[in-house]
Amino acid sequence: MSGADVDWFLTAAERDNPATRIDAAYDGDRAWSCGNLAEPLIDGAAYFRALYDAIEVAGAGDLILFTDWQGNPGERLTDDPGSEVVEVLGRALARGADVRGLVWRSHTGLLGYSAEEHQELGQLLQERGADIQLDMRVRRGGAHHQKLAVIRYAGDPGRDVAFVGGIDLCHGRRDDARHLGDPQAEPLSEEYGERPPWHDVQLRLRGPVVRDVETVFRERWEDSTPLTRSPLRRLRDRASDLDDERRPLPPQGPAPDPVTGHDHAVQLLRTYPRLGPGWSYDFAPDGERSVARGYTKALHRARSLVYLEDQFLWGEQMSDVLAGALVEHPGLHFVAVLPLFPDQDGWFRRDPQVLGRMRALRRLVATAPERVAVYGLENRAGTPVYVHAKVCVLDDAWATVGSDNFCRRSWTNDSELSAAVVDLGDGSYARRLRLRLAAEHLDRLEGELPADADLADLEALMADCRTAADLFARYAEHAAALDAWHAGGRRGPRPPGRLRRIAPPALPLLRQAVAAPSYRLLHDPDGRPWRLRLRRRF
Repeated sequence: MSGADVDWFLTAAERDNPATRIDAAYDGDRAWSCGNLAEPLIDGAAYFRALYDAIEVAGAGDLILFTDWQGNPGERLTDDPGSEVVEVLGRALARGADVRGLVWRSHTGLLGYSAEEHQELGQLLQERGADIQLDMRVRRGGAHHQKLAVIRYAGDPGRDVAFVGGIDLCHGRRDDARHLGDPQAEPLSEEYGERPPWHDVQLRLRGPVVRDVETVFRERWEDSTPLTRSPLRRLRDRASDLDDERRPLPPQGPAPDPVTGHDHAVQLLRTYPRLGPGWSYDFAPDGERSVARGYTKALHRARSLVYLEDQFLWGEQMSDVLAGALVEHPGLHFVAVLPLFPDQDGWFRRDPQVLGRMRALRRLVATAPERVAVYGLENRAGTPVYVHAKVCVLDDAWATVGSDNFCRRSWTNDSELSAAVVDLGDGSYARRLRLRLAAEHLDRLEGELPADADLADLEALMADCRTAADLFARYAEHAAALDAWHAGGRRGPRPPGRLRRIAPPALPLLRQAVAAPSYRLLHDPDGRPWRLRLRRRF
């Protein structure tokens, strides 16, 4: 193992959470596993099919664990009737599998959240024998935002699999590379139409890291903190058989063996807030900010390219991390793919998002205007694609897929989980991920490429995007052509590609002043202890 390769990762000491056991299986200060296979699943349809296949073969003695920020029991994992989330898990229960779920309880539907759907998901699965807990161990206004699933097969750990990323088991997510939207649509702001196109990424993991993902779930499941502080919620749960009694999990088995022929080193990065006086996680009493620390450390090593796909790129302090890297390394280019429009209508919801983006993009463009480029996506019909992916690729060497966005909320306030990967084998993982995403955005895919597409095939398909400078130039060319076609009234053939240039948005001063409190307290809150806030550290 090359020290230079794993220097991208945090050490256990740099994670700065001595209460967790996630790194306990590793010697010394090591905080990552080796010998894994990490496979990016691009867009929701690919993930849902893979999850469906993994659960459908689970049976007696097998263990299925999942967390969810938003869940709909009737969301189909494939096109077929009977593939609904509750039906697929229900069949696994009938075959004897042990199903456990930690579903964020959610805030009231009056604020646009899905508390009723989450309670329904829990009740329906509880009735079939699952143990589903509605988890509200969050800061005021905070959320459990981790999206993971683990399937461990009794007596056959070589088949064990985990999924980590940004995709919830809910309506609106099952889209594919065509970006026509999920047939079971989730309403967004009016620009996205009645069936909003949705771009997202999930990671399928095999090998020793599966046990690490399982440990993330177990730490939350076994935590002694009450699931909610509200006596009223506890009474409602008892009435609906969603009580606070969690069945003990079976003993944790050993980690799966390394995957033959693969050596992806994987480090799990997490965010947990400091909950507040008299209320804390057993496994993170002061919170954990390894997502923020992991990104910050890796960005200092980047020399040629920061490639980011993100739902949110908000705020001055987050952009300071990126701007610092651009200043430190004059050859570094930054490319981001973001939503063209916020996901919500109405000035109270929309303006704070615009304000957060404005603060970040103005800072970055002012720092290195010739080396910063920001894009949105549209499908071939011209409908904007909502970018929900949380992906970062640095120098084709270090890459993350997770639930965390590039904003203060994700780095400090909500629970998050991201998997950072460094390929210690042939070194192709991060490069393959970047090229596969570029192939979709530049409209080079005639059909779906498999997750394990050979690097040579991708490089042949994307020969003009091999280097950071190549990618920067190709994205700019394609976006300029498509923008010009729109500006000219869409006359003539539509240029290939889906990229539209995003400039730093503008917001009148009065609306900035009105939006600022909502942005600071509701949209992008800070979950750090005060000593770190005052020092502007994570």
